[in-house]
Amino acid sequence: MKKFDKERVLLAVAGPVIALAVAFVLSAIVLIASGKNPVEPFALMFEQAGFSDIQVLIINQASMYYIAALAVAIGFRMNLFNIGVDGQYQLAAMTAAIVGAHANLPAFLQIPLLLLTAVLTGAFWSGIAGILKVTRGVSEVVATIMLNAIATSVIGYLWLPDVFGVKIGNNNTTGEMHESGWIPGIDMGASGEIYGLVVLAVLLGIGYWITLNRTRFGFDLRASGASESAAAASGVDPKRMVLTAMLLSGGLAGLAGLPILLGDTHTYSLNFPTGIGFLGIGIALLGRNSPVGIAFAALLWAWLDKASPELDFHGYDKEIAVIMQGLIVLSVVVSYEAVREWGLRRQQRRVGAELAAGHVLGATDNTKKEVAGR
Repeated sequence: MKKFDKERVLLAVAGPVIALAVAFVLSAIVLIASGKNPVEPFALMFEQAGFSDIQVLIINQASMYYIAALAVAIGFRMNLFNIGVDGQYQLAAMTAAIVGAHANLPAFLQIPLLLLTAVLTGAFWSGIAGILKVTRGVSEVVATIMLNAIATSVIGYLWLPDVFGVKIGNNNTTGEMHESGWIPGIDMGASGEIYGLVVLAVLLGIGYWITLNRTRFGFDLRASGASESAAAASGVDPKRMVLTAMLLSGGLAGLAGLPILLGDTHTYSLNFPTGIGFLGIGIALLGRNSPVGIAFAALLWAWLDKASPELDFHGYDKEIAVIMQGLIVLSVVVSYEAVREWGLRRQQRRVGAELAAGHVLGATDNTKKEVAGR
């Protein structure tokens, strides 16, 4: 591998590694300050990762985190901050659950219908923010935050008994979906089942990489995110790219809740997971918008979620995992900037050294010419 390639890999890995190291140290300091053992909680969580049933839970949870983080990463690539992934995936999951409860088609038609419903719902909801940005200059951050609140209200309306809601005890639901829309999982015996849509998460990651790195559209997307003026000069319509990126981000976000909806709950209720969209932001940051990096970050986040409940049985608060997640996000921002500055200084020194070497060679050549002329 060339020296340049090695340095590029080093810069790519250094940020996440430093962020994780700092987060572990700061979490240990928090434990010490509260009079707790700073090592045992992490040892307990690492031990949990060795159990097959916990591994299944981690993989299932990571699949949802991964899709949500990919949705965020598409926005980041375009220099857009889609903070509305949370509302987009929840509203998409609910509409898919409603369609699945009322439509009863053969499985080969029902499942694509539910997937398409979720994608279109998420794309529509994010598209509102995209249209506001390109037509009125409204910040996508403000627009998507407001749309999150509106999505919560829309969900509350759809839950009304005289609309689509079904009351089961004190729990609002959309009713159970028809079995033709269920996606069977991968049976792991006593350890449980891995969601069938984990495969979809993998395919989305592959598609994300191919689109960004091997297509003209991906190049235009990255170029527009780096410099809209430069992209426009090369014939790319920045407004069209902004709207397209928001639609793609929302469409992916719409799929984030489907692994558990189609593989486990088969209904949308008050117990449906929330907050996945916000966690996707931290995961995308830690993974540096790379499909492989995001995969590792999603598994890390899922491990913190699923291994931390064991802490309650040993006198520790499981919230230490939440604290660590927050510290990781904070450390990521600081460490990436530090690594960027370090890389920039190394590049400047290298260029300076090359220029100095060039001047020396030039001076030597001139001296030789003068001697020859004499």
